[in-house]
Amino acid sequence: MSGMQIAPYQDFAREKLGFEFEHIDYLITALTHRSYVNEHRKSVKEHNERLEFLGDAVLELAVTDYLYNHFDEPEGILTSWRSSLVRTESIGEAGHKLGYESLLRMSRGEKNGSQRARQQILANAFEAVIGAIYLEKGYKAAEQFIAKHILSKLDDILESGSWRDPKSHLQEVSQRIDSMTPVYKVLSEEGPDHDKVFTLGVFVGNTLMGQGVGSSKQNAQQEAARAALDAYEKRKK
Repeated sequence: MSGMQIAPYQDFAREKLGFEFEHIDYLITALTHRSYVNEHRKSVKEHNERLEFLGDAVLELAVTDYLYNHFDEPEGILTSWRSSLVRTESIGEAGHKLGYESLLRMSRGEKNGSQRARQQILANAFEAVIGAIYLEKGYKAAEQFIAKHILSKLDDILESGSWRDPKSHLQEVSQRIDSMTPVYKVLSEEGPDHDKVFTLGVFVGNTLMGQGVGSSKQNAQQEAARAALDAYEKRKK
């Protein structure tokens, strides 16, 4: 890449991460999706999946270390808190707020993909950026980055109860508020058998409280339950 093409990545590192990369290729690779490599095989050789693999491990260690050292809770509770902090939606949102979406290199098809697909790409890139920071500056810098963008969400997660299993939590809420048990229904199925996408709705009585999309009915139910819990929260306001 030319100096002009590299400059936006160094600007991002300086402004958003607080330092310049000596090895800027780490950051550029972290923001390169597999689909971009497929479209530019002659000029681009590496995508971000190896850095994502590394960053995922660093993220899990940093979050686990923090929770273990700051809370005297049973293993099951700590695991649920960690899962809520590092789930796709949480780190995808962190990536969106960090503002690197315009620097992501991906195919034209992926740029026009569904919101869910883009969120997954943002989340994967966020983990890859952690991997890039780890390689460039070491564990301490990666840990500080994770504390700022992920661990800072913990208070809100604990206050809202969103760390709890959403289906179980929704059942408690709907029974307490509406004296009814939620029912999940398949609204649509798309794609071939080996790559299905399910859209499910969760109904409380005759009211559609939330919809969820997932690669399995179980995942879609979890997303629908989260949407329904958000709807109940909005009722309070």
